[in-house]
Amino acid sequence: MAKFEVVMPKLGESIIEATITKWLKNPGDRIEEDDPIVEIATDKVDSEIPSPVEGKLLKVLFNEGDVIPVGKVIAIIETDPGEEGEAEVAETDSKEETVADSKPAVKAETTESAKEEAVESSSDRFYSPLVKNIAKTEGIAQSELDKVPGTGKDGRVTKEDLMSYLKNRTSAPAVASKAPETAAVKDTAPTPVVSKPAPQVTAGAGDEIVEMDRMRKLIADHMVMSTQVSPHVTSFIEVDVTNIVRWRDKVKDDFQKREKEKITFTPIFIEAAAQALKDFPGVNASVDGYKVILRKNINIGMAAALPNGNLIVPVIKNADQKNLLGLAKDVNALANKARSNKLEPDDISGGTFTITNLGTFGSITGSPIINQPQVAILGIGVIKKKPAVLETPEGDVIAIRHLMILSLSYDHRTVDGALGGKYLQRMQQLLESFDTNRAV
Repeated sequence: MAKFEVVMPKLGESIIEATITKWLKNPGDRIEEDDPIVEIATDKVDSEIPSPVEGKLLKVLFNEGDVIPVGKVIAIIETDPGEEGEAEVAETDSKEETVADSKPAVKAETTESAKEEAVESSSDRFYSPLVKNIAKTEGIAQSELDKVPGTGKDGRVTKEDLMSYLKNRTSAPAVASKAPETAAVKDTAPTPVVSKPAPQVTAGAGDEIVEMDRMRKLIADHMVMSTQVSPHVTSFIEVDVTNIVRWRDKVKDDFQKREKEKITFTPIFIEAAAQALKDFPGVNASVDGYKVILRKNINIGMAAALPNGNLIVPVIKNADQKNLLGLAKDVNALANKARSNKLEPDDISGGTFTITNLGTFGSITGSPIINQPQVAILGIGVIKKKPAVLETPEGDVIAIRHLMILSLSYDHRTVDGALGGKYLQRMQQLLESFDTNRAV
């Protein structure tokens, strides 16, 4: 018999860890190849890990609720002799607890113990690169970090410990001494202003207290982080989409008969957004300190509501290389997967720009929060019939037109008003010049 190590798989470009939410198999259970053995959750999507081999589940190494770094061994399967893909593994360290019943018995290492080695502080206390990076970003000096209480293994400070400390932190971070004027200036980002603690909130008689679920907590943290990281500016432009509305009314029935699915306005907006990003690549970017990363690929995320009310952003990869039919197919497929909770990690990773349809619920416009680490997000308002002034050879006339407002929230560290305005203006030109005779 051989032993096969099941590891936490790579779940996306920016995902370095996942939470074990439920073990689907117990130690001793017989497992077929591709049988799901555990449910996991990230800050973006829930998924299952299938068994890569056939055999018996010998041991599970982490409990439900534990946060595991990508690449960490989470279970061991005893395979049959000659099983393809089997991998011999060393016997477990004698310090590691074995599983005595159907529940895993080994406590997980905390989030910060990722694949990278820990960083040692001046006080002989160990910190992960993640914790050190957060501390650096928040302007926490080493002496202050050494005083943060840790709940992790051997008293280590976890990400949650540090975030909790920052939430209640009232004192200003230590200020480094001024360097001599002759010293070289290091190319690093300035220390951000430390956020103020949240106000104390108390529940009154008859108030209902609803605990945020895991995904809503992650969304909340991500939104707060985005507003702290990026100085947000929003620009708006009104667009006449009458030609698009008339074209869709003309083709939607034939399209549904032929393709067995609907064509919405979303692929049209994605097509225009992708073209405008090619024209203004500074909007298809990320910021790293004082460096701007101009993205080669144009991967457009479209914010979608899940059945439980939470938000997720499926991504259409290389949107600029697809025609309208391909975009419509991708939009519908991802929307259906989101509604049925079947999105996979790759479906929500790698985005370089995001659009959100504010008009779905009748909103005229809005100022959306940037989806980090991107530098801009496009808001699409509701399409409404309105009287508008048209210029004709015979003079100005008032006509009923289909109008909407586009909003662009952008990171003012790298996208200024001119670039943001030019991007919106290009979107307007592309949408208003839409060819009503085009085929799809």
